[in-house]
Amino acid sequence: MAIKTIDPNSISQPELHNILLTAVAPRPICFASTVNKEGKVNLSPFSFFNVFSSNPPILIFSPARSGRDNSLKHTHENVVEVPEVTINIVNHAMVEQMSLASTAYAKGVNEFEKAGFTQSPSEKIRPPRVAEAPVALECTVQEVIELAQTPGAGNLVIAKVVNVHLNENYLTDGQLDTTKLDLVGRMGGSHYVHANGEALFEIPKPIRTLGIGVDALPEGIRNSSVLTGNNLGRLGNMEALPTADLINSIVAKSNLPTTKTELHAKAKSVLENGDTVKAMALLLYAETLNN
Repeated sequence: MAIKTIDPNSISQPELHNILLTAVAPRPICFASTVNKEGKVNLSPFSFFNVFSSNPPILIFSPARSGRDNSLKHTHENVVEVPEVTINIVNHAMVEQMSLASTAYAKGVNEFEKAGFTQSPSEKIRPPRVAEAPVALECTVQEVIELAQTPGAGNLVIAKVVNVHLNENYLTDGQLDTTKLDLVGRMGGSHYVHANGEALFEIPKPIRTLGIGVDALPEGIRNSSVLTGNNLGRLGNMEALPTADLINSIVAKSNLPTTKTELHAKAKSVLENGDTVKAMALLLYAETLNN
């Protein structure tokens, strides 16, 4: 396996920027509404963004300096003047308009109007929210940390959520529904990811269980030429290996191939269809075969 190793100091800022943004993805999008001290509204998206705490509820985004002329974003200037921001969450229905709002319009231009969004008043802070957004989070800015004063340098805006707006069209039984939200994420270059349909998949969370770990699997399973790393990770998330009686019961009810390789392929298919216990039973049975 060939690896290309790069010292960040040996390449240009645009080259490093491209590597980082292509590799660290998908990234959620902070669609930030701010106002300056004159009350003029700005709306701009940033993909250096995430949630970092729920108690207190803290979001952080970074309007970086321009890589071309080292200028500061209007959003950065605004949150320094008026330390408040409404963070609107972007879904697929509004992604093209959101992209239009990223245009470098002159200071004072209202991107709500340019992008065709509905400007709705917030309740606890001055920056308005995007009425079309599935979720809008009113925040007070706790701190702005300037990482450097060079082109491409980030400016961490630490924002505390003080009010939450949920569009009820995206709720199921009162809770936000991932499949309804239809969110998008930022990739490298001009690419985005659409978090819906076949792009969504589930993995059982190991938070409340103690998985046996991949290292507890028999060597023949760990070194399988058929199973993938993802397959081994799912098996290692089991709390215990199936008992001999359960293995015998599963094997007796199954029409099975007779070689280890074929059994591993069968178990892989069963595992990827969601039956982890049966898959493990088949793999452990395969360990008893000589071929």
